[in-house]
Amino acid sequence: MSSAIFKVNSTGRGRPQAILLSVLAVMVVVLSVVSLFTGRLGFGGIADLLTLRAADPETFRILLIEIRLPRTFLALTVGATLGLSGAVLQGLLRNPLAEPFILGASSSAALGAVIVFYFGIAGGSALATPLGGVAGAMVATALLLSLGGRMQEPLTLILAGVAINALAAALTSLALNLAPSPYAALEIVFWILGSFADRSLEHVVFAVPLMVIGWVLLFSTWRCLDALTLGEDAAASLGFNLAAIKIRAILGCAFAVGAAVATTGVISFVGLVVPHILRPLVGYRPSRLLPSSMLGGAALMLAADIGVRLIDTQLELKIGVLTALIGTPFFFHLLLVIRRSGS
Repeated sequence: MSSAIFKVNSTGRGRPQAILLSVLAVMVVVLSVVSLFTGRLGFGGIADLLTLRAADPETFRILLIEIRLPRTFLALTVGATLGLSGAVLQGLLRNPLAEPFILGASSSAALGAVIVFYFGIAGGSALATPLGGVAGAMVATALLLSLGGRMQEPLTLILAGVAINALAAALTSLALNLAPSPYAALEIVFWILGSFADRSLEHVVFAVPLMVIGWVLLFSTWRCLDALTLGEDAAASLGFNLAAIKIRAILGCAFAVGAAVATTGVISFVGLVVPHILRPLVGYRPSRLLPSSMLGGAALMLAADIGVRLIDTQLELKIGVLTALIGTPFFFHLLLVIRRSGS
């Protein structure tokens, strides 16, 4: 019985869905190549890199393999993580404003990483910082689902996320105030703003496997997300174990978002913007939205990271600042739409 419901309205949707995924995949590939050949304030073409390779192979290797490749790969994977997490949370909570940053998962992941920094645990193991981020995101997501898992009102759920965000921000500020040196506090502040600069292959090696674990857990919820469009009672009557689904979503967001934030800092609103742009193109089916949001998030993050390198500023603009400038007006627009639809 449950399998039949997912076939409803699926006729004719397979081809457009395949076309959309193909377009997004091509965008990701093209933007990845552009990112590899984009330097500070300009686009360094293939010819320039080939010339550098012939003149100074070691500098070429350091530039491409140790600087640009990790940055490009992290932008791709972090964007995919935020897009996928936003789509799952919106489907699970049936709330159009659900997103890791708005609901406090990103801020709590940052708090977990800051605690690891503050107590010097990061020096003991390279995995300590990503695991600290995972723990922070897990606590925030579990708290949110326990408070608002059955809530239908967007405002109520957003208020719960605001409370979690405020608590995480207050504890992070306390850690900054008690930091042993102003230089340590300044380093934490710049890290929290979000950036892919100065990341190495070591960051990729330790963060990406945790993100992949999160992706697997998040994708495992796809069938239930379709059933949840009918409500929790209907989904339970179709044989879905909602408690197990929520645990998988909590763990998935914790691993994926926690590892991403612990590596790059807080990057906001990607998980809000991408699913909303793509949802009309996939027929409003949550299961169809997951792979599209994953690729769309990767494309948006790659484009944003290329943009911060091309903007002429004395210090490179933090990517978290850029996504907040883009996402905040979008968030206000969604609030107005929800308000009008409810009036």
